[in-house]
Amino acid sequence: MSPSPVELLATALFAIAILHTFSVPFFARLAHKDGPHAGFWHLMAEVEVVFGVWAFVLIVGMALLAGTATTVEYMDTRNFTEPLFVFAIMVIAASRPILDLVMDAVAGIAARVPAHRAVVTYFITLSVVPLLGSLITEPAAMTLAAIMLRDTAFRRIDNTRFQYLTLGVLFVNISIGGVLTAYAAPPVLMVASTFGWDSAFMATHFGWRAACAVVLNAAVATLLFRGLLVRHVPAKLEVHRHKIPVAVAAVHLLFLIGVVLFAHHPAIFMGMFLLFIGYTTAYKRFQDRLMIKEGLMVGFFLAGLIVLGGLQKWWLQDLLGSLSPMALYWGATILTAVTDNAALTYLGSLVEGSSEAWRYMLVAGAVTGGGLTVIANAPNPAGFSILKPTFAGGTISPLFLLFGSLGPTIVAAVFFLLPG
Repeated sequence: MSPSPVELLATALFAIAILHTFSVPFFARLAHKDGPHAGFWHLMAEVEVVFGVWAFVLIVGMALLAGTATTVEYMDTRNFTEPLFVFAIMVIAASRPILDLVMDAVAGIAARVPAHRAVVTYFITLSVVPLLGSLITEPAAMTLAAIMLRDTAFRRIDNTRFQYLTLGVLFVNISIGGVLTAYAAPPVLMVASTFGWDSAFMATHFGWRAACAVVLNAAVATLLFRGLLVRHVPAKLEVHRHKIPVAVAAVHLLFLIGVVLFAHHPAIFMGMFLLFIGYTTAYKRFQDRLMIKEGLMVGFFLAGLIVLGGLQKWWLQDLLGSLSPMALYWGATILTAVTDNAALTYLGSLVEGSSEAWRYMLVAGAVTGGGLTVIANAPNPAGFSILKPTFAGGTISPLFLLFGSLGPTIVAAVFFLLPG
């Protein structure tokens, strides 16, 4: 099928947006020169706005090429549930009662292990928390893990190698750590009903492989940086804060569970989210600043990705359908780096007559490559937004992130190709 002018425009803008993400350090340097357009360059240096900006260009171009009615119809058919969910769950999961609850649990486990507490906490954050994403969803796990890494290690260790390798492990482990169930990982959720996969199937076919890879990645990173952690992170972090009443923590936990349970019903979970905002306003003394701005930026990023990605079907679906299972595995891993892995698996689910092996390779490749770039997996922008201020110049290099995630990605690839 020959592409329409709008589809060609969308693909060109999609490619420009990807190049833009790798050019963020260049725009940041322009912004730091404090010229007359420093504000504009600062905007262009924010990775979270990249796809939203180019999606707006697409909307204008579509209106000129196909008319306003067609453009409005296209926007009306986009499903923005995922950006709304990531926004809501990111804000709730990052609230102080939830964060204190998780950090106290981690500290309790670390205190019982006969090793330096900072080292054990680092390992748990990169292993247990990503696997917890199979229950509370990947965006929530990413938010919790990123904040814990920021507050315990990233603010104390100014080491580029440590930062990028840790970020790479975090992104890869979150991407594969959510596949123990059929609802927590976006690329799995997109195909679970079509392929007839339930949580039991995911646990037996994907779960044990993912768990082994997550633990190995976390263990290797912990061994590599044990010395840095012991030298720079105190064994016991002193945090001065109001004690959170059990009732307040319980209400926050109920809001978190409620949003997770109704993750596919935006009218319900957004209503719950608004009630959550009201509740936190009523009990301000037990709250830190909610991550409303950061959550909105991440939601804007994902919404732009949906608008641009919705017109890539003309080339991507045929490409996927033409590949053998093994070629599909490596193709999906690579393609995930330049397109959202949920969009990739969704397009793959439209291919008719696919075998069970082909379907496994599609999803396995999509989650394996989910840590290579910030756009590869829906939760990545959340972790990116939280950890970005701790990096030199307040920016994260996409190229260094790619290098940092290669090792953990190879580990995941090996485990998903194991027979059984």
